[in-house]
Amino acid sequence: MKKILLLSALIMGSSVALAAPSDSIEMQVEMSVPPIRLNADFVYAETYNNMGRPIKLSMDVIQPFSPEPLPAVLFVTGGGFMDAPKTKFIGQRVDMARAGYVVASIDYRVVPMVTFPGMLEDIKSAVRYMRANAKKFGIDPDRIAIMGESAGGYLAAIAATTNGMKEFDKGANLDQSSDVQAAIDLYGLSDLTRVGADYSAERQKTHESPAIPEAMLVNGIPFQAGGSILSDLDKAAYANPITHISKNTPPFLLMHGDADPIVSPSQTKILHDALVDKGIDSTRYVIKGADHAGFLWYQPEIMDTIIEFLDENLK
Repeated sequence: MKKILLLSALIMGSSVALAAPSDSIEMQVEMSVPPIRLNADFVYAETYNNMGRPIKLSMDVIQPFSPEPLPAVLFVTGGGFMDAPKTKFIGQRVDMARAGYVVASIDYRVVPMVTFPGMLEDIKSAVRYMRANAKKFGIDPDRIAIMGESAGGYLAAIAATTNGMKEFDKGANLDQSSDVQAAIDLYGLSDLTRVGADYSAERQKTHESPAIPEAMLVNGIPFQAGGSILSDLDKAAYANPITHISKNTPPFLLMHGDADPIVSPSQTKILHDALVDKGIDSTRYVIKGADHAGFLWYQPEIMDTIIEFLDENLK
């Protein structure tokens, strides 16, 4: 009994010792980031697939609170040209929004429902939609950047290098410009005929298949004619971002992992060199140990670099 009483006393004593202080604790908070809200599923384009069936394409918009219009970023997700989930990279999009950017993310037509330049037309439709609805979303229409990863990086790059080319403007809001003022390309493709250039001869051979993503982007799927990316070099070149660089091309930020097993790291080097050769401002980072869309791309150092680039070119 004495042992039980002693144990009870010890427990009660511990409870008293661990009790919360009777006084409240004051906390001072500074306004350092804006509140943000997500607006989902705005239809930015009504178009058709290769079979003529109607398709509605949608956009999500993360909007920071601001009494003044803000610069904006259109984010284009990757998916091997066969998938386009606009919900990807939510953490990075929130980071940009909290840094003072309106951030839109879209779905777009993919293989096999479309071939080039259908996807590019969708991206440009989204930019025009953002400008047409600038007041609703609190966007400064003169300050819009485009960003993408993997296939989305390719689309961001070719959307930027085709600034001023009206042939790719199709659909609604044609009174608005589809030009962008800055471009960010994460491990995207730039020369579709050399996607596997950094890999083994065996891997390079697989990129001659008509069933490889870049071939289906340009030529369609194999049972609908199709063909290797090398089967029509003129068509392949027309779909390359490096082909269209001009005085209208905006500043670029390119990033690629040196351990990328999907898209050869030299792809962004090819684009970087072509941009610099044409007098376009371009910065390229090689991320040590980073693979394709892996966890290193979610780290704060990456987003700090991206936001710094956006601040330099849009603010």
